[in-house]
Amino acid sequence: MSEKIAFTIDGVTCKGEKGQFLVDAARDNGIYIPTLCNIPGVNPKSCCRICTVYVNGLPMTACSLQVFDGMEIINDTPALIEQRKIILEALFVEGNHYCPFCEKSGNCMLQALAYRFGMLAPRFPYTFPVREVDASHPKIIKDQNRCILCKRCIKAIKDEKGRSIFAYHRRGNKLRVHIDPKLALALTDELAQKAMDVCPVGSILVREKGYRVPIGQRTYDKMPIGSDIEVKK
Repeated sequence: MSEKIAFTIDGVTCKGEKGQFLVDAARDNGIYIPTLCNIPGVNPKSCCRICTVYVNGLPMTACSLQVFDGMEIINDTPALIEQRKIILEALFVEGNHYCPFCEKSGNCMLQALAYRFGMLAPRFPYTFPVREVDASHPKIIKDQNRCILCKRCIKAIKDEKGRSIFAYHRRGNKLRVHIDPKLALALTDELAQKAMDVCPVGSILVREKGYRVPIGQRTYDKMPIGSDIEVKK
């Protein structure tokens, strides 16, 4: 039987299981800690840093930190909100995100977090990078303009032998997530759909499935991101 523990988030007493990741334990207690790169059930990589909180006075990522008895967590302060807005704004200006024309609009976590944190015009200049759209694969399209390098597809999309179909390629400002051309040939319809679903933005799209759910009826058109967790309080 798992060991039950108690901790606090913003002064609220919460309960969880020893070894549980903080972002999951917070969710079970009706408290939303925003993430972009985290996938429940998949080992965390702490790529996006949106989930950074303060634990006993130190900054830590909630997706990779396991809860322990007596933890004192700060999740909601003006400084943390500002830090999250800075990360979001940096992600927007670093790529080419044109929400009105994106198939993922309304289902996009980056867009939904921008709404949640009241992002208007970014404080940073747009870089307008020139990046390719890889349409060479039979089942999916990879738009590098929208990729935020969160690693979700690398962690979650694997073939029957456990090999990652997506991988980082190059380094620095030339870093990209590419598709292994040989493994991609074995991509099933189900795995292609899963790749599109785990992508938090519109960088991975299944061919010939665009706009099947009308604008206005998509996930975050109906409720702000995180509100489904907060209603548990």
